[in-house]
Amino acid sequence: MSDTGTANQNSSNQSYEDVLKDAATTVAEFEEDESFSRKLQNWLHSTPSAVPMFVLLAAILVFGLILGSKFFSPFAMTLILQQVMIVGITASAQTLVILTAGIDLSVGAIMVFSSVIMGQFTFRYGIPAEISVAIGLGAGALMGFINGVLVAYVKLPPFIVTLGTWQIFLAANFLYSANETIRAQEIEEQAPTLQLFGESFRIGGAVFTYGAVAMIVIVVLLAYVLSNTAWGRHVYAVGDDQEAAELSGVKVKNTLIQVYTLSGLICAFAGWALIGRIGSVSPTSGQNANIEAITAVVIGGVSLFGGRGSILGALAGGLIVGVFSLGLRMIGTDPQWTYLLIGALIIFAVTVDQWIRKGTA
Repeated sequence: MSDTGTANQNSSNQSYEDVLKDAATTVAEFEEDESFSRKLQNWLHSTPSAVPMFVLLAAILVFGLILGSKFFSPFAMTLILQQVMIVGITASAQTLVILTAGIDLSVGAIMVFSSVIMGQFTFRYGIPAEISVAIGLGAGALMGFINGVLVAYVKLPPFIVTLGTWQIFLAANFLYSANETIRAQEIEEQAPTLQLFGESFRIGGAVFTYGAVAMIVIVVLLAYVLSNTAWGRHVYAVGDDQEAAELSGVKVKNTLIQVYTLSGLICAFAGWALIGRIGSVSPTSGQNANIEAITAVVIGGVSLFGGRGSILGALAGGLIVGVFSLGLRMIGTDPQWTYLLIGALIIFAVTVDQWIRKGTA
């Protein structure tokens, strides 16, 4: 064979080897990217509050850069806590239910009806406010228990059950109260206990309400229970796969009833805080509580499919809404921009959740 033929063959072999090297490099880069993507998905799956916390910090920094010390003042920061107080408490209740792959559309109705019961038992029947509050809390837990029984034992879809009880509790609220509002002045003079969570105290330039402190305490307690107790692990297991949870020894029905009952109790507590927030007992208050709670939960990274999420994430979701609302109001923009941005955040949160689910499936 001629030297020319040998050279061509060597050149061909060298070219073929180069192609193989390039292909191997491309595959390695692809595997590296895929590995990073999978690692990120796994990390976000195990740390569901990471994205909402990042968005919250970013929102605070952006509005802080625009508004300066006016936004970063202790008063403005604590004002956000006061504004999201009710949303934070009801979102905690909603999170418990959604973690079990359910949803509770009646949280707002339970909250308002419980507050009306507290007020009516105090002023209509002359019962001491402290006892009336206990009765209202018990009523909220009972309403949650009814939801839980219908979901766990009658095996009705949570959406349908709570859609129905939302209407029932709301109608019962108006019928029982005769659509009458108990004024703030009457409560202040005769039953100040009902307004307890509206009272405030100062620490330097910051103003805290007892309701905001109660919200933080509830969130911290629930976060601890869900992360460090067997009951918390059962809640996640039920939301992840009910059949597998039952086979592993989890009493699914009991867990569902406990979750819905606790959710009702927390909503009743939110009703007590609502009286302090607005000063009066009104059967028409809290009209948007359902939507606001679900919004905070979704933005907070809690999966609507159940089994993934955290109470801290739901609180971060509520705070994000509060930061956007206050920041845009201080800038002087049209309030509709708040709804637009919150709507975009909801879609973004659900998209991220779907991406995480696909990567960890």
